Amino acid sequence: MPSTKPAKPAKLALAITLALASLVTATQAQADIIDGPLAQSDFGGVGLLQTPTARMNPYGELSINYSDADEYRRTAVSLQLFPWLTATARYTDIRYQLYSGDSNFSGDQTLKDKGFDAKVLLSQEGKYLPQLALGLQDVGGTGIFAGEYLVANKRFSTSELGSFDVSLGMGWGYLGRRDNISNPFCEIADRMCERPRGTSGSGGKFEVDKWFRGPAALFGGVQYYTPIDGLSLMAEYDPNDYQLDNAGRDIDVDSPWNLGAHYAYNDTVSFKLGYERGNTVTFGVTFNYNFNKAYQHKVEPAKRIAKSDNTTPASINEVDYQKLANDLLTESGWKLAEGTGAHDNESANVNANANTTNKTNSIELIATQTRFRNTDEAVDRAARILADSMPESLTEYRITEYDGNLGKATHVINAEAYKAAYRGERMLADTDNAIRTTSATPTQQQVSFKQDKFSWSIEPDLDQSFGGAESFYLYQLSLKASANYQFNDALLFSGKMGINLANSYDKFNYLLDSQGATLPRVRTRIREYAINQEVWLEHLSARYTEQLGRNLYGQVYGGYLERMFGGVGAEVLKQAPNSNWAFGFDVNYVKQRDPYKDLGFDDYDVLTGHVSVYWDTPYIPNTTLIARTGRFLAKDEGVHLELQHEFDSGVIAGAFAAFTNVSDEEYGEGSFTKGFYLSIPFDLFFVRNTKARGSLGWLPILRDGGQMLRRPHLYR
Repeated sequence: MPSTKPAKPAKLALAITLALASLVTATQAQADIIDGPLAQSDFGGVGLLQTPTARMNPYGELSINYSDADEYRRTAVSLQLFPWLTATARYTDIRYQLYSGDSNFSGDQTLKDKGFDAKVLLSQEGKYLPQLALGLQDVGGTGIFAGEYLVANKRFSTSELGSFDVSLGMGWGYLGRRDNISNPFCEIADRMCERPRGTSGSGGKFEVDKWFRGPAALFGGVQYYTPIDGLSLMAEYDPNDYQLDNAGRDIDVDSPWNLGAHYAYNDTVSFKLGYERGNTVTFGVTFNYNFNKAYQHKVEPAKRIAKSDNTTPASINEVDYQKLANDLLTESGWKLAEGTGAHDNESANVNANANTTNKTNSIELIATQTRFRNTDEAVDRAARILADSMPESLTEYRITEYDGNLGKATHVINAEAYKAAYRGERMLADTDNAIRTTSATPTQQQVSFKQDKFSWSIEPDLDQSFGGAESFYLYQLSLKASANYQFNDALLFSGKMGINLANSYDKFNYLLDSQGATLPRVRTRIREYAINQEVWLEHLSARYTEQLGRNLYGQVYGGYLERMFGGVGAEVLKQAPNSNWAFGFDVNYVKQRDPYKDLGFDDYDVLTGHVSVYWDTPYIPNTTLIARTGRFLAKDEGVHLELQHEFDSGVIAGAFAAFTNVSDEEYGEGSFTKGFYLSIPFDLFFVRNTKARGSLGWLPILRDGGQMLRRPHLYR
């Protein structure tokens, strides 16, 4: 039977909120665009104090937020991953509750609760209609603060007093405990009237069966943007009565109203002060940085501009190929292959031909890209050089791109169309329309690139894990020295040494957690490696690559492949330059390295490998979905799912999760492996372009299930 529970009236405070919105409507003007960073709620993500709003940060905005509200101290990282999606990861320090009752297990560490939020934009604000968003709070964690909500925002302006942003929403779970309105889903199904408590398994799951169930509550608020630059004032009606909070002590509530002030000092730093529950002073600070807009000025040769008096060679034989090779390397990062083609020149591999069947007169350059990670920019720069350096009779330029001995793609430039646009000879012509990319056909001749055989580098490295019982943050800071010897374009020897600078893994005493995990200890032996090795061999291996066919690549490798495992393996990848799809397969036989012997091995061995599918989805630009299925290091089997999104700056944000055939009890706390990472291009910090990258990972908790081999040589 549908619930007969009568609808509860909204409280007086909410009525005041709506009345204020009505008063402001009388002076409504077109909605203003607020300059500076938006306020973050106490939980992270754009909001007021305890409540979220429908507002979104600018695309690519990263917000690191800290808030202190007596019982709860929260640190949250929020990223506007897409214009329509905000993702937030958060840790809450519950300061009046211990991590566990077993001092041998967790000492006197207070409870650290992790949670993940997502907010989806449903509709943009219009002249009459509000902005609308749907959100999930604290999914994939213990569910202490789990809730769902639907919220709307409308902004109003006055001519002299500033602007008002009014929010109104309905919440469930943690955001519905005030129970001031009937749950509309309860009218549809009786099971929606009650919300199960607790978590299933070892926590960390997406408790979908609880969503939008149980009591519901209306919430709302107003943020007043004052005429004082950067200052706004907030008032909100809190949908939580705090009677069921897991705070380690009772929380007194003297008022459902929360009041606060937000001050944006600049585009990077903002502060917040609040007075919540009628008795608690709160404060917070937020740091903002936009990944999409990040840019470092470059000291590079400017792109060529066509000269009206530029004279090109009369024939292909008059081209100065030595100067062409130098210009291409200096201005566009293309290094031409060694050898002789149609022209005797040891610094450039150039093939010229006249194809009478297709009525084309073309030239092909065999090259590798050394500096620009943006291939489109590198090709455009090269096309300008070729337009200035090649005879007018040529109708096509071709740049076949190699990576070592592997042909990646051929960039085909329609010379006549490109020159018309480059020189401004045709109105509205665009150089981009004259360039297309096709699959590279492996050349019949030997391809070799002149390069230094030996290279090396030294850089800091940080391994880290969050949320452990012994210590919230475990880390090892090290200095790592890498060296490579390129025997030829197909064979590479590489190695890396690590030197310990500081680490806290001596606190990691994991043997079996409280759930009794029984998987082979493939990663949780990290303490043994970290505290027994002040200097260690990270990896020492050889790699041989071969192009197996058109768009088909293979490699074999062997040696000490990572700090914990060594062995042999092979990989095959099928990838075409114009395709949104790629397919791979890898298989590896590895043994666990002995942490007490620098070059020794333990008894544990495993055959591990995966079939991989890569999809550059056309529906979400610059986004790749990766699915791998196979066998993991602990001999568990299942799938590894991954999402990567690249911003205009080149920063890649990624998230992954592995689901295997082990039970929650076998896996232990967290139920399954998941994590986040950032891949950051180094040219954001340098004045010269470079293809080098660094990465920063966040693994919420370290366990053995769903763990992949960290191979030093990857195609993708």
